[in-house]
Amino acid sequence: MTTLVVCIDRDSPVADECPVVGTAAVEQLIAETGVVDPEDSRVNCLLEGLRVTDDLQQDGTDAVVAVVGGGTDSVGADRQIARQTDDLIEEYDPDSAVVVVDSAEDERLVPIIESRVRVDAVDRVVVRQARDIESTYYLLKQFLGDEELRKTVLVPIGIVMLAFPMLLVVVESTTMAVGAIAAALGVFLIYKGLGIDDYLSRLPTQIREGLYSGQVSLVTYVVAGGLSLVGLFAGALGVGAVGETSPFLLANMFLFDSVPWLTAAALAASVGRLLDELLEQEGIRSAYVNLPFGAVAVGLVVRGFSAYFLERGGVFDPFVVTQTDLGIVEIQQFTMESGQRLAVFILAGILISLIGVRVAAYVSQTDIERDVAD
Repeated sequence: MTTLVVCIDRDSPVADECPVVGTAAVEQLIAETGVVDPEDSRVNCLLEGLRVTDDLQQDGTDAVVAVVGGGTDSVGADRQIARQTDDLIEEYDPDSAVVVVDSAEDERLVPIIESRVRVDAVDRVVVRQARDIESTYYLLKQFLGDEELRKTVLVPIGIVMLAFPMLLVVVESTTMAVGAIAAALGVFLIYKGLGIDDYLSRLPTQIREGLYSGQVSLVTYVVAGGLSLVGLFAGALGVGAVGETSPFLLANMFLFDSVPWLTAAALAASVGRLLDELLEQEGIRSAYVNLPFGAVAVGLVVRGFSAYFLERGGVFDPFVVTQTDLGIVEIQQFTMESGQRLAVFILAGILISLIGVRVAAYVSQTDIERDVAD
């Protein structure tokens, strides 16, 4: 009666050598693995496999220890382990098996063994030190030794602990102090989460390369930044001129006055990038062609909605089209309702967006035909 003690190691670094069979071979594998990474839990799994094999042999059972591994965390690795199991069963013809694993990922492969031989037991190895306070101290020591983690975690916590008592002295309100600290932490998390710090670290290099290469977009980005500031200033002036009203209407007033300038900023930036693409003479990507049209379309739609809410809120008077003689046709004076004006803005935005899609498709088709001709 032979019992096969199988140690499953799905992402084994020595998968090419698997299956590793026999006490001597497994002991050598333990030494090689432990020297490379003494903290690796697979060392404990292999030692447990040797212990189980020794216990079975002392009980008079003919036990053979083997290690199967796949090398990667994929379906191909599972199939590789299945083939190794078939080879072991064909060679040793075991009556039963004991499976030793050290993680939930490895334990998922137990049915592969069960489908080929009777499994009497599954032994999952859990390192005892992981439950001890010594392990916590060790992890904390590793954390404190990582400079990047210290800057990301400890520095903000220290700033918060210093800022809180100072804010309490200044504002004399716990609620306001907590709110200010929460807002600062929110800005920091957004700053790190969106990778703004990485972008700012690359910005000087990009500016220097833009100056050396003569990129038009560098100038248009500066123009876009200036127009954005003008738009924000115009929106703030518009809000101040409205006076006391609901926050919703104030927000729409800010959008109504700032959107034309912000749209112009987006248009300047996108046109500069488009000109760079033209100067490079390597073809124009359709996204850059469509971007100016998209900026104008979004600006029209946002301005239309903000005007609609402002008119319905009584901030604006209804829009009146004066009598106009175009020579061919004479337009009579009429009043355009808020819903009608909103519909005009939406239709104009959709029309400009469609024009952008059509132009982008034409440019893309032209590039394809030129490439084919070349």
